[in-house]
Amino acid sequence: MGIPLRQQIKVGAYVVKQHLAGRKRYPLVLMLEPLFKCNLACSGCGKIDYPDPILNKRLSVEECLDAVDQTGVPVVAIAGGEPLLHKEMPQIVEGILAKGKVVILCTNALLLEKRIEQYKPHPNFTWDIHLDGDKDHHDWAVSQKGVYERAVAALKDAKARGFRVAINATLFDNAEPERMAKFFDDVTAMGVDAIMVSPGYAYERAPDQQHFLNRKKTKELFRGIFSRGKDRGWKIGNSPLFVDFLAGNQTYHCTPWGNPTRNIFGWQRPCYLLGEGYAKTFAELMDETDWDKYGVGNYEKCADCMVHSGFEATAVIDSVKHPWKAIARQISGPKTTGEMAPEIDLSNQRKADFVFSRHVEQTMAEIAHEPPQGKKARGAKHGGTPAVAAE
Repeated sequence: MGIPLRQQIKVGAYVVKQHLAGRKRYPLVLMLEPLFKCNLACSGCGKIDYPDPILNKRLSVEECLDAVDQTGVPVVAIAGGEPLLHKEMPQIVEGILAKGKVVILCTNALLLEKRIEQYKPHPNFTWDIHLDGDKDHHDWAVSQKGVYERAVAALKDAKARGFRVAINATLFDNAEPERMAKFFDDVTAMGVDAIMVSPGYAYERAPDQQHFLNRKKTKELFRGIFSRGKDRGWKIGNSPLFVDFLAGNQTYHCTPWGNPTRNIFGWQRPCYLLGEGYAKTFAELMDETDWDKYGVGNYEKCADCMVHSGFEATAVIDSVKHPWKAIARQISGPKTTGEMAPEIDLSNQRKADFVFSRHVEQTMAEIAHEPPQGKKARGAKHGGTPAVAAE
């Protein structure tokens, strides 16, 4: 199991507290995106296709800490963009840890060896390094050669310095079970503390639309991988019931409010993956979002989604409600043969609403009326090419 016991206890106690308080909807993990700028341009990414003025915006330390306070979550995952491009990231991490939260800092690791001395090992802090597979596969996924070797070097350096280090693998339809199993063996031998996995989400703005998985292929792929994982020592960092869900053994609806997203636009509706409106406060996000409009079976954009940011919260809540079920899966692993759980009916889902351009136009208009912020930061070319070279 790749989830530390202290984190399991912290999250479990938090969930029990919410249920005792009678709360129907509550967050588990804050997805904090202090910037969208990145030093890679992955073909499956839908997060970096913005004009320069938006890519150059940042959330301040104060805004980040306020977002943590508004949600009250036990866990904060810092994503982007590439978080290590944010000059105040060490202060953001330190401030969140001081609040007693678990911090998972997601990074492609290109800047990690240069910036790592600005951070200190902490029992609640994890480097989450993006690695989608072996050398050839990962370099394909990030659309740049040599990234795998640099990420692995940074991973080993972080481990040698005493940090807790996880890897984060997003899988597409060209992933091969045997090859992925070998990759999991490799990172296990490197000493990673957790392997976090998820199928890729079909971002409408991602340059590569050909390699996203549908739900049937996702379940078959993960069954193929997990069937090879017996007695190989993999420390899977996802909850046991989410892993079981990926293998097709749970019929889960997503919990979009479980991983609320705060970024430079505001509080993203309805989830980390879909930006179809933004709230000014977390309370507004929770109270004024029409949650029933979204999710598998409700909305066309959600039809193939099985991503952790939507379904991990569902699995965690199920684990707290049915602990023996979760313990059984933790001991035995996911079922990888036999009939799969029933699929959700898609016949009544509403059509997709394409609103990305509208949000960008509105934000660009707002930026045009902002006072100058000093010397202009180096920016990316419009359209999602690399924002800056690896510094």
